[in-house]
Amino acid sequence: MVTRFEVVRDPLWNNIRLDPEALAVVDTPALQRLRYVRQLGHAFLVYPGATHSRFEHALGAYHLARRALSQLEETGDARLDPADRVRLKLAALLHDVGHYPFSHALEEAGLPLHETLAARHLTAGELAQRLADFGVPVEPLLGLIQGRAREPLAGLVAGSLDVDKLDYLSRDAWMCGVPYGVIDVDRLLTSLTVAAAAGRATLALHEKGLAALESLLFAKYQMYRNVYWHHGVRSATAMFKRLVRTALAAGRLERDAIALATDDGFLHELMRQDATGLARCLRERRLAKRALDLPAADLPAETPPWPSDDPDLLERVEDRLARDAGLASGELFLDFPAKPAMLTLDLPLVRRDGTVIPLAGAEATTQLGTPRLAAELYRSARRLRVFVMRAASVPARQIVDLVMTPREDVAKMVEEGRPMIRG
Repeated sequence: MVTRFEVVRDPLWNNIRLDPEALAVVDTPALQRLRYVRQLGHAFLVYPGATHSRFEHALGAYHLARRALSQLEETGDARLDPADRVRLKLAALLHDVGHYPFSHALEEAGLPLHETLAARHLTAGELAQRLADFGVPVEPLLGLIQGRAREPLAGLVAGSLDVDKLDYLSRDAWMCGVPYGVIDVDRLLTSLTVAAAAGRATLALHEKGLAALESLLFAKYQMYRNVYWHHGVRSATAMFKRLVRTALAAGRLERDAIALATDDGFLHELMRQDATGLARCLRERRLAKRALDLPAADLPAETPPWPSDDPDLLERVEDRLARDAGLASGELFLDFPAKPAMLTLDLPLVRRDGTVIPLAGAEATTQLGTPRLAAELYRSARRLRVFVMRAASVPARQIVDLVMTPREDVAKMVEEGRPMIRG
């Protein structure tokens, strides 16, 4: 008798059952590559246990999607035909198939989003063939992965309460050994339903799940503050971004090849022809030190976005700051990460009396405490930092003034060669 499913042991969820469609794609090269791509990039340099992979996370997301769909069907909230069920589970399994090595650092460095790169894996090669064998159309699958789908349960794959968040917050906290990402996943899954909102059926939450949802939001804040934006993690990330951008500018790397690399393979390639010395520093954990570390709460509430969304300008500013501080190019890094939607919600809430209200914007603040504090929590999580490879003095007031300067004015300062640190 041929086994129609397999069970994988997982440290977080215990048993993960892989159904035939999952078994068909798990052993393809595209999915197996994720075994060698760490979920948290350079976080293992700070939290030694953070060596878990995108592959483990993909299995976890698949597991939670499977549980959520079973729950919704058992309660009668959703009636899915087999093809829809397969597509939703596979979208959860494949949501990170296009991911770069070293977490999101390369997206920060200016490369396309990993969701965009999923298309190359789903449309060619062994994975594409396996999907075709199961009759899974690629475009609807991509729509789910890229957050473009409008079907009722698309929010399970990309939304305020998707299985990606439920797994990565739980798994990252577990593997880092920190208590911040504890989420009542069971309560959230049993609180899911489908409701009519804005003229269409969509994933929603029963009122009984509000406390668990609030704990998820607070866990997310805590994980950004203590893990994802930890100063050691951000120092390594800043060094890595400069290392890769320098190699790309010199023609030593091809963008298309980066997306197919693994963590260790990519770092080995960088070390083989590194003119900056940053690759060896990362390998030996000789990280840039903080010359400045300020909470965003010390800055005005609204700050220009260029330090986080314009890597070309940021690099030019860093080199100018390095020169002004008596350092060489590539020895100073300005870091002010941003994720303004960190604590936002866009999810309908089904009250106990059956009425449906949007759990977004002002409406969210009437039901939850966290959204009322979202702006302050976000500012509390953010830090403005300057990292240096050698000791240097960096005046805080002038750096604050710089990051508060509009993009166009900063670009003009760089073009005109004006100093950014004045003695």
